[in-house]
Amino acid sequence: MCVKTFGLTGGIGMGKSTAADLLRRRGFPVVDSDVIAREVVEPGQPALAEIRQLFGQEIVGDDGRLRRDELAKRVFADASARRKLEEILHPRIRAVWQSQLQSWRAEGRPTAIALIPLLFETDAARYCDATICAACSAKTQRQRLRQRGWNDEQIDQRIAAQLPVEKKMLLADYVVWTEGPLDAHEAQLARIIP
Repeated sequence: MCVKTFGLTGGIGMGKSTAADLLRRRGFPVVDSDVIAREVVEPGQPALAEIRQLFGQEIVGDDGRLRRDELAKRVFADASARRKLEEILHPRIRAVWQSQLQSWRAEGRPTAIALIPLLFETDAARYCDATICAACSAKTQRQRLRQRGWNDEQIDQRIAAQLPVEKKMLLADYVVWTEGPLDAHEAQLARIIP
């Protein structure tokens, strides 16, 4: 049996995680590349050693864990550094989510969701049967990101590091508008994946 894979993406702070949670609650298996990205840099992982070699020992805390805030400061202020980090992380992240999809295929699952913020930027859409973009207005996006404690500079850097959401919306097979009540968000997803 062939699993139908939906690639779920969208701009930062635009409701991707909420969409994934809603789909999980309906029983769909979801693999989240953001979770994988955290797992591949755990202490003892080869990716962490490569990051330390590239960015210096101070990028790792006394507890042996990646200092994510420090790394973010560096890579979101320097596109070249971000590309080098992505060269370390993206192949590993892709290998994990593809392996998970293969496992679900072997189990005979009819539908699976791959939550990949950089779906189009990393050419991961070609591994999906259909793509969904979660989107909202720029005003709502900024409000949501401020609620995470980010300042305008941090918000601007992160938004600039991704394709503009308008482009993601054009590339996607489906768009879910995430403003308004949660049940409206859920209803849109239910029309896409019954």
